[in-house]
Amino acid sequence: MPRTASDVRANPDLLLKAVERDASSAEARTRRGHLKIFFGYAAGVGKTYAMLQAAHEAQRRGVDVAAGYIEPHERPATARLMEGIEQIPHELVEHNGITLTEFDLDAAIVRSPQLVLVDELAHTNAPGCRHEKRYQDVEELLRAGIDVYTTVNVQHIESLNDMVAAITGIIVSERIPDRIFDDADQVELVDIEPEDLLERLKAGLVYRAPQADRAQRNFFTVENLTALREIALRRCADRTGRLADAARVLGNRDYYTSERILVCVSPAPTNPRIVRAASRMAKAFRGELVALFVESPRTQTMDDDERAELAANIALAEQLGAHMETVYGDDIAFQISEFARLSGISKIVMGRSGEPHGMRQALFGRKSLVEQLISIAPNLDIYIIPDQAEPVPRPAAQREPSAFQPPSGRDVLRTLGLSLAATAIGALFHRLGFADSSIISLYILTALLTAVTTTGRICTILSSILSVVLYNFCFVTPLFSLDSYDRSYLVTFAIMFATAMVAAELTARIADNARASAKNAFRTRVLLETNQLLQQAHGAEARARVAMSQLIKLLKLDVVFYPADHGLLGDALYEPAGTEDRSAALLSDYERAVATWTFTNNKHAGASTRTLPEAQCLYLAVRAGDEVFGVIGIDLQRRKLEAFEHSIVLSIVGECALALESDQAAREREEAAVLAKNEQLRANLLRSIGHDLRTPLTAISGSAALLCEDGEKLPAEKRRELAAAICDDSLWLIDTVENLLAITRVEDEDMRLNLTSELMDEVIVAALSHVAREAHGHRVEVAHTDDLLLVRIDVHLIMQVLTNLIVNAFKYTPEGSVITVGAEKQGGWVVVEVADNGPGIADADKPRIFDRFFTAGDASPVDSHRSFGLGLSLCRSIVEAHGGIIEVDDNQPQGALFRFTLPAEEIDIHE
Repeated sequence: MPRTASDVRANPDLLLKAVERDASSAEARTRRGHLKIFFGYAAGVGKTYAMLQAAHEAQRRGVDVAAGYIEPHERPATARLMEGIEQIPHELVEHNGITLTEFDLDAAIVRSPQLVLVDELAHTNAPGCRHEKRYQDVEELLRAGIDVYTTVNVQHIESLNDMVAAITGIIVSERIPDRIFDDADQVELVDIEPEDLLERLKAGLVYRAPQADRAQRNFFTVENLTALREIALRRCADRTGRLADAARVLGNRDYYTSERILVCVSPAPTNPRIVRAASRMAKAFRGELVALFVESPRTQTMDDDERAELAANIALAEQLGAHMETVYGDDIAFQISEFARLSGISKIVMGRSGEPHGMRQALFGRKSLVEQLISIAPNLDIYIIPDQAEPVPRPAAQREPSAFQPPSGRDVLRTLGLSLAATAIGALFHRLGFADSSIISLYILTALLTAVTTTGRICTILSSILSVVLYNFCFVTPLFSLDSYDRSYLVTFAIMFATAMVAAELTARIADNARASAKNAFRTRVLLETNQLLQQAHGAEARARVAMSQLIKLLKLDVVFYPADHGLLGDALYEPAGTEDRSAALLSDYERAVATWTFTNNKHAGASTRTLPEAQCLYLAVRAGDEVFGVIGIDLQRRKLEAFEHSIVLSIVGECALALESDQAAREREEAAVLAKNEQLRANLLRSIGHDLRTPLTAISGSAALLCEDGEKLPAEKRRELAAAICDDSLWLIDTVENLLAITRVEDEDMRLNLTSELMDEVIVAALSHVAREAHGHRVEVAHTDDLLLVRIDVHLIMQVLTNLIVNAFKYTPEGSVITVGAEKQGGWVVVEVADNGPGIADADKPRIFDRFFTAGDASPVDSHRSFGLGLSLCRSIVEAHGGIIEVDDNQPQGALFRFTLPAEEIDIHE
């Protein structure tokens, strides 16, 4: 079904599903798709025919082929080749009452064949499609791992557009970036002789008869076709040469020093020609292309049309592979030369208008920008591209409209007030007998003050005119008229007006420079602050908030941030620039879908881009290298970022990405340290097991062997002694294995508390019953209280704590020692104590007594004291899991005292 006119944007649910399918498809495939371009110099050379033939050949090899979009040329031979190839259904889009047929990108990704045929690579999609250009659809197919065959003509290559236009007189609007052509895996030149193409045109094999006649008169001439064929052959040869150079470098490990070519970007309508010429030069020299925009007070006053021209020229430079840079300064030639010197630029490409020098240059001998640059940087190679063939430049009044916009009422009143004040003061000077020069100077001062306190140039001109008129009216004989007896005053008036205008103009420029400097100083300070604030912030969310607040400070626009969360986008963070809350519009399903596309494809999207431009926000991937840490969305409110703003925004986003990458690296280092520590613990555990388990196992094995072989010969007392030794060693092994299993659960963070309400006295009695046989002459006393101590615990784990503490007291105290176990309530806690009257614990050992694998004292363990040093560490983990604390202290008058707390539970007396 065709879309309605109101259905401009893609359905967010479908878009999200498409993004998810794209992501899953990218994960399922281990490679990026391959692109093959069938390249020709004009329509009708047979590109589509050759592509379909190659598709049939691929089918015969067993490749899964589907036709995404084939342009209906109504050519019988081409139509016959379509037979036998599956066609993906097209997308129908209604635009301005016309139903348009477009390539359905989502359907192609869902079908996911090995090879998709997409005709007319340079085609512009209808409004409402995900991408503005079809080559962007093809890029998304390639990222999804799908191979693509496509077609393109030489006139659609961006850098060749001007050259083709100069030959044919036709400017082609549908173009592709050079990188698409250069990065293609294969380019097959489909070539026929121009005469043969003209014969095909006459035979109606290219266009219908009326269209063919019109094409033959305007475009399809032998001269045009021959020139286009030469350009196409050279372009293919250039690409082949670059591939050969790359293979040579990789094979022989050779290198060469490349050129760095600088092209100056401006809002001039002739600038695209300069940029394209520089791009061709960079390719010819095998060099790097750098684009520079110098922001000056002049550019601060650009109107919307000029800003749009500038944005388009910058986008063109980036599309042609240039690295964009922006600097600020009033002296443009100096800024260019300094940038070139510091950046290692070897060649500069600039434009030169065909106009002669202006009147100001003729009068004052002012050099043109090119001449200034040549004098400042005589060692640089400067290439001048003449642009006199371009449309006539706009008048000066159009080039700087903002400087001559109608002033505000406040500025007009201020101008009139200053002029009247100067007249009043001048009247006082005249009465006091001051010379006329003082009054003239006063009016010149008034023009200066007007230039400083008002904006634009209208008020400055008005002030200069008023100065001459008021001086003539009030102070030149005859008074109070515009006439003058002395004709020499005319020269005075002219000089006075010129002086006031020049002085006011210089003052206005200084004021403009001051305002622009303050503005750029603010932007630079924001950028410098960003780095410091990001370093001070801790955590991914805090760093994201810093970047958002800095962008708001810079742009005064709302910002959203979607953090990356295990390969997906997490919950959005929103920061408003003002008091209005626009979260409902900026956090909609559609906006999130666009952000998800940006995250998945690692490319800009949304407002002011060619991908999903209907979105409210401009979405930028927060990326470091190929890894995306999140997506930032800026609510542009239908305006475009200035060049310098765009540069700083990218810098802030880049700083945020580096900070998030640093966080991730720190987490990875911590995880690596934990893994290393765990490995060390396991190694220590294995060493302990190898040493300490061998002794009881050997004793058990030896005792059992004696009982089996000589049991009848041994006295009864000896047999009981051997059996008791086997029992003791077995119990020790059982306790050890229990501790090992428990400590493994703690290490793997697999401890789950099965909490129940228990009486603490019953838990103590149960624990004592488990250790009774290990007492060996020790006496255990229980300190009972009259209170019912109810606790909320995992009874099995707390019994293990008590067992470990009591057995530990048995091991490290001599026979006959007394171990006291008691509990009491203190506030909301039950405090449990296990005390002995043995030798106690040294003060130096107390801070480490609960560390894993630590045993008190330096002596080697003996059988009665053998230990892995796991019991007390496990006790601390269990108690802390219950929310309590465990500590060791000295018992009075002697011995050790272990104390731990458990959460108390109130007894409901009404139950």
